[in-house]
Amino acid sequence: MGLIHALVVQGLQMALVLALAPLLTGFVRVMKARLLRRSGPPLLQPYFDLARLARKDVVLAGNASWLFRAAPYLIFASTWVAAALVPTFATGLVFSWTADLIAITALLGSARFFQALAGMDIGTSFGGLGSSREVMIASLAEPALIMIVFTLALVAGSTQLSTVAEHMLAAHVGLRVSLGLALIGLTMVAIAENARIPVDNPATHLELTMVHEAMVLEYSGRHLALIELAAALKLVLYLSLIACVFVPWGLAPAGAAPLALLIGMLAYGAKLTLGGSLLALFETSIAKMRVFRVPDFLGAALMLGLLGTLLLFVSRSF
Repeated sequence: MGLIHALVVQGLQMALVLALAPLLTGFVRVMKARLLRRSGPPLLQPYFDLARLARKDVVLAGNASWLFRAAPYLIFASTWVAAALVPTFATGLVFSWTADLIAITALLGSARFFQALAGMDIGTSFGGLGSSREVMIASLAEPALIMIVFTLALVAGSTQLSTVAEHMLAAHVGLRVSLGLALIGLTMVAIAENARIPVDNPATHLELTMVHEAMVLEYSGRHLALIELAAALKLVLYLSLIACVFVPWGLAPAGAAPLALLIGMLAYGAKLTLGGSLLALFETSIAKMRVFRVPDFLGAALMLGLLGTLLLFVSRSF
């Protein structure tokens, strides 16, 4: 019975992140519209959009290869697995031993790799432009993320998220400058990875500024629905990662009772609501930067992660 209970909780987490991903996207859009004093779309509009795309036929270019057809499924699967590995409302799940920060970084890198290849597969100028910009952003975002992982690993003594979350709940951790630098750096990486303002505008279709949208211009139907759902899952992933590491309160321990799991779900919902509200407030308070300034933005995130790691090394030396 213990194994069945653990498998049910693990399956519930996988279903939860998948179900909440479009809702979080819709919530951010609604909050941005309210802050701009507009009516905005309905909260459940992303669900309607995904259902509409899933019903449409797929239109493929004549020179599309097997990679172009397979990429949406690979992108969605990699992102869903990575999002499901992050502890959301409970720790110590069945697959918690695979919830490693380096493994999640590798899964996200694999999804980005397939998306960049798919953008160049058709041979259009916009697809190549978006793929080149995506690779440029990834070349700076991934090292910054790895440095942040090193900082967390030095603090918690492990890269497993369940271990990191349990360590952060300990009283002896306290407030540390290195953790503050890691939080700011991870937030900057999350903004860049999710193609949010000021790095990219998810609502734009201006060819000169597109990054993510330029790579998926040739997709339609269920293929486009899978890519859009994967993008929503990535936003949930990063907000869940920030909440798990830096705001781990409310996480139910391994083998917890149903009441503790319910409290963990409510706490997780509150964290997503707060994260979505802060994201909407940030995006309405800042303008999109030029593409050539993105390396400076991500370079700052890399330096923050590096400084956090160096501070821990120096503190341990003395």
